[in-house]
Amino acid sequence: MSVSKKQREFTVCCAKLVLFADSKGYGLTTGDGYRDPRLHGEFGEDGGYGSKNSVHKKRLAQDYNLFIGDDYITDGDNPVYTELGEYWESLHEDARWGGRFKSVDSNHFSFELWGCK
Repeated sequence: MSVSKKQREFTVCCAKLVLFADSKGYGLTTGDGYRDPRLHGEFGEDGGYGSKNSVHKKRLAQDYNLFIGDDYITDGDNPVYTELGEYWESLHEDARWGGRFKSVDSNHFSFELWGCK
């Protein structure tokens, strides 16, 4: 599958995640999204900002800020993150949730690309 097609599928899944969260009474706002490789190094090079293989540089990752009511949830162990992560993973075979990473990043939702997530 082309990167462009995967980006379009990723965007649709992001919309589904936001609507799912909203249906549960949770609020999501966008956090870190696209990282310009001109500023942060090309994919596969150490750009000094996050992983050198970050799929943020390929428009295949989005971090979301979670709100329950007016409370901003920064604790990645909150069970709502698990609920959102499991829903995200159900949307697409390439969907990856940062709550399962070795270095946990619960607000990170991405698509795997070339073995990178």
